[in-house]
Amino acid sequence: MIKALMLVFSASKTWESIKTDQRSVAQISTTFFLPLLAVTSLAEAFGMLRLGMEHGTLTTTLVKPPVELLLRYELVQVGLSLAIVYLGSIALQKIGASFHRRHSYQECFTTLAYSLSPLYLMRVLDGVPAIDTWACFGIGIFLALSLLYRGIPFIMRPDPSNALGLFVFCSFLLLMATGLAHWVATLVLAERLLA
Repeated sequence: MIKALMLVFSASKTWESIKTDQRSVAQISTTFFLPLLAVTSLAEAFGMLRLGMEHGTLTTTLVKPPVELLLRYELVQVGLSLAIVYLGSIALQKIGASFHRRHSYQECFTTLAYSLSPLYLMRVLDGVPAIDTWACFGIGIFLALSLLYRGIPFIMRPDPSNALGLFVFCSFLLLMATGLAHWVATLVLAERLLA
């Protein structure tokens, strides 16, 4: 989680240290990505349990959500996040190959897992009812895409002539995938979709 904050405030130095570490997918998963998802999801659920959540269309009131609803919401959110990063790394690898450069799964996973960390950090603020969930998503995805812009050259090292195209294509797909995942999770929380 500290590395995620360091990426937001000192991206270049942190990407450089990530590049020199050369950690495997298993190491990144167990020491960074999975703990980040667990801590931010627990913090969001705790905030919703303590502070409540807004309910209603015309007049909103604060209500305490049932624990089973929060559990379903967080499980859907974590499951979709796992799919975006693990399957998205395969997609990023295939997209990179279309730009005439072979990238390893480890490079793609490293780039995605660290780039999306601000989006997951914003879930902590999502537990505060006064802050709109889509505002948290918007800030998080903006920071994530700015990290992706810096992370692709550091970790994946594409040809300079292809780097911008790779970023634009990947950022469009990430925006769509994370937006859809957030929308599905909000439908579960609003009890419009049973998971």
